[in-house]
Parts: sequence; structure tokens; C-alpha cells
Amino acid sequence: MSIWNYVTIGSAALMTLLILLQVRGASLGAGLGGGGGEVNTVRRGSDKSIFNLTILVVIVFALSILLEIILA
Repeated sequence: MSIWNYVTIGSAALMTLLILLQVRGASLGAGLGGGGGEVNTVRRGSDKSIFNLTILVVIVFALSILLEIILA
């Protein structure tokens, strides 16, 4: 196993955790796409930090997969 496999697995686990932390005030139906009556709010504080960290982890995840494909 190369280092990119470990980076991919770690970032996938972290990405899953961060995405699950972002669901706020939503029922199971809203999580599956049935979010009727949603109100758009501004992200503040830790919610904004988790959102930005999720974007960073998604980028690391995608790059690790691409590098594994290119270098393999």
C-alpha cells in the first residue's frame, strides 16, 4: 500500500464525520433530499469552520485519488 491509499482512507473517514456533523435541525427525510420549508441561514462560528474544513478534506480526498491513479 502506498501513502496515497492511507491518505484516501483517512480523508474519507474524516469527510464522512464532518458531513454528518453539518446536518443541523434536519430530519431523516431532509437528509435524503426531502427538505420542504427550509430557511437559508448564514454560517457562523464553528459551523463555518466545519464547512470550510469539509471543503479542504474533499479536495485532499480527490487529489489523493487522482495521484494514486496517475502514479500507479
